[in-house]
Amino acid sequence: MTYRNELRLLPWSGPDGKPCYLSTNDNGGHMSRLADNIEAVHLGMAAALLEQSQEVLDGEDAEPDRLRLLVTDLQGALRNALRVAISRSTSQR
Repeated sequence: MTYRNELRLLPWSGPDGKPCYLSTNDNGGHMSRLADNIEAVHLGMAAALLEQSQEVLDGEDAEPDRLRLLVTDLQGALRNALRVAISRSTSQR
């Protein structure tokens, strides 16, 4: 049996803002499960923000401060979702 030690991009950054990677053969290990759970939270938050953004855009009186906050939140959610997508695409190789 051949084992490959894969690097997995984790869904959080290090203290200096640089990407964090997990080197493991165990996809069911504690850190892998933690990363899976955080990825699920990130994707769930993105879905909720998408719904919220539709509600804000459907309203005729969207205030600039509320729009700015929404765009800021959407930017963070998009960044997290992109990190999840990149992590999952590199782990499939």
